[in-house]
Amino acid sequence: MRTPVPARSPKPLDALNYRHAFHAGNFADLVKHAALLSLLAELTAKGPPLTIIDTHAGRGLYDLGGPEARKSGEAEAGILQLMRAKDPPPELARLTGQVSAVNGGGAIRSYPGSPWLIAQALRPADRYVACELRPDEHEALRVILRGRPNVRTLCVDGYAAAVKECPPTGRVLVLIDPPFEQADDYDRIVRTLAAVRRRNRTAQALVWLPIKDLETLDAFLRDLEDEVAAPMVVAETRMRPLADPMKMNGCALVLVGGPDLEAPLAAICGWVAQALGAGGGARIYPLAPQ
Repeated sequence: MRTPVPARSPKPLDALNYRHAFHAGNFADLVKHAALLSLLAELTAKGPPLTIIDTHAGRGLYDLGGPEARKSGEAEAGILQLMRAKDPPPELARLTGQVSAVNGGGAIRSYPGSPWLIAQALRPADRYVACELRPDEHEALRVILRGRPNVRTLCVDGYAAAVKECPPTGRVLVLIDPPFEQADDYDRIVRTLAAVRRRNRTAQALVWLPIKDLETLDAFLRDLEDEVAAPMVVAETRMRPLADPMKMNGCALVLVGGPDLEAPLAAICGWVAQALGAGGGARIYPLAPQ
């Protein structure tokens, strides 16, 4: 159990417009997508069919030459740095391979989001439900994923859909990566995971979070420990010291009920923090449910 901290009401991110086109391919995407690909490789290597539910899917494929990406410059400081790197760890190879493939092996103009990566990893019997609430983003997602018989896209609230779409038996992975535009996103993550685990006690999840300050992160993890009965591992990537709580100083992943990925998570988070950050670092540690 982590040391209790006073409760606070988390605030939405105060960065650029969270439309993911501004942030596609940034350091947080490298962490999230490299970890996701490692997890998918484990889950699809063998075993019964897998149902994947993505609560905040986005549009699936992003134009790094578009005005949003050029304005933020985050892809230049993220995926483009990785693609030029001479010594990234092998745990990042799946991601660089997917990025290279989606660009035809040429200049990096497009970046694949989670829906694209998941769809590529599915086996014939697996199922993917991609939820996106914004109609324009959902329409782009629907077009990107059309024609795949084991994929459904839903223009719905992803938190509610995660519970509704979760089968009561069988293998399930829920991916939660919200925009944190609403103050209750942290609470809704906890409530959604608790409800999903009540519906299917073996359901697994991968949750992405920003790190702005430790007070907010600790409060969320304490709630998660209290409400979700499952083994959990937290992977923190701190890009800089947590001196300014108004900035996204890093990101965290929480793997709920999943396979042992501590070694690949340490390699992924450690490289991103050291190669792309400024005075940050990585931490991987378990949480004990109450």
